[in-house]
This record gives sequence, C-alpha cells and structure tokens, in this order.
Amino acid sequence: MNIKPKTKNIPTVKRFEDPEIWKEARRLSNEIHKISVETDLKNDYRLKDQIRAAIGSVMDNIAEGFERNGNGEFRQFLSIAKGSAGETRSQLYRIFDCGYIDEVRFSHLKSELEQLSGKIKNFISYLNRSSFLGNKFRSRNQPGTSDLKPET
Repeated sequence: MNIKPKTKNIPTVKRFEDPEIWKEARRLSNEIHKISVETDLKNDYRLKDQIRAAIGSVMDNIAEGFERNGNGEFRQFLSIAKGSAGETRSQLYRIFDCGYIDEVRFSHLKSELEQLSGKIKNFISYLNRSSFLGNKFRSRNQPGTSDLKPET
C-alpha cells in the first residue's frame, strides 16, 4: 500500500517500516526486551514470554495490515495492534507489581504505550474517513496514488 500525504512536509509511506507507529512499537519492543534480559523478569519465563509476544504483536500487526494493501484489512490489523498495546500495558502492571521494574520506569513505559495506542486510534480514525480503499482495489475503482497520510 502506498500512502501519500496531502501535505508537502510529511513523507510518503511506501513500506510498513515507514509509519511512526511501527517505529514506536519497534522501539518499545526493544525496551521490553531489555527489561526481560536485564531484570529478574528473565527468570519469570511465562510473563517474560507473554509481554514480549504482546509488544511484538503490535509491530507485527501494523506490518501485516499494511502489506495486505487494503484499507479495511489495514484498519482491522491496526485494531488488533491497538489491543496488543493494551495487553502489553496490562502485563506491564504485572511486571511492576512483581517488583521487576521501579515506579519511574513503569510510569514512563505506561505513558509511552498509552501514547502509541492513541496514535494507532488516530490512524484508524483517519482510515475510517478516507475514501481510499487500498492499492489492491486501485485498478477497479481508483486511478492514481492514494491520498492517505501517516498518523499524527
């Protein structure tokens, strides 16, 4: 799917790696990974695996939805990604309650996950308002490039 913004200063999104929501999910995934190897969470195998899978699901679902080349499918996968961000936040509480991270780190990550969920929600809302159906439908009903823009 090729997402071209209407404004001049925002780059065109051509790959799933381009949207800021995917980049942010990747960065948070790396932070969760660090916690899972640097703290006693490394010995809590089930919880470690659960939170790593949940945050990984955020970035993976953004990528999969984008690669489907359809607005409707992309929205569906973004919704799943948003749900996984919530799941990660819930597991973050468990990690904090178990004493694997301190309150400062917990609050920081919780805030960043909430912001990511908000950005995903905004992107879904934008796609809901867009008349662009996706590149796989272009030959049937839409000439030219898309008018979609990345999340804000």
